[in-house]
Amino acid sequence: MSKTIRELADELNVSKQTIQYHYQRLPAKNQQKNSQGTNLISPTAERIIRSKVAKPLLAKKQQRGSKESPKTSKENNDLVATLRREVEDLKAQRDKQLATKDRQIDHLTKLVDQQQQLQLATVADNRRLKDHVQKLSGQLTQKTNDNLSTGNDLFNIQDKESKIAKQKIVKSGSNKDGIHTNRAIKCWWKFW
Repeated sequence: MSKTIRELADELNVSKQTIQYHYQRLPAKNQQKNSQGTNLISPTAERIIRSKVAKPLLAKKQQRGSKESPKTSKENNDLVATLRREVEDLKAQRDKQLATKDRQIDHLTKLVDQQQQLQLATVADNRRLKDHVQKLSGQLTQKTNDNLSTGNDLFNIQDKESKIAKQKIVKSGSNKDGIHTNRAIKCWWKFW
């Protein structure tokens, strides 16, 4: 049955602060609270606290010349067994925590690897797209140059045709007196 800090302090004839000091240094699994938030001491925690408080008390009593007998070997063996169980419990708790941390580290390592693979794939995709864009822009530039040269050829052909037409007009419009009449120039205003 669980006890309060005051009850255990009264049993051991020590102050509440002494029990509180040892209680706070117990593993978390041995610390309990009731519904009102009062600290409770379990039987396991009581054994641990008794062992820590009893040593200084025993030393004081022996210094005073007390006639009380020291603990028997059976009590010592029980105390050693209790402490060994506590050590084993603490080791098991530590091993569980380490296993949990190892799983977390493995998970995070996998996530980092996946991120790196995704980043490499993204970089490769970007390179392919960049190469494709450059290829397309090269083709577009070539087509534009081809179109421009074709357009220049058309302008050159039109210029040549208009020059030939003007020459024909000038030749056909000339008369024997040397007066040149340009029919195209006379007729263009009729359309307006």
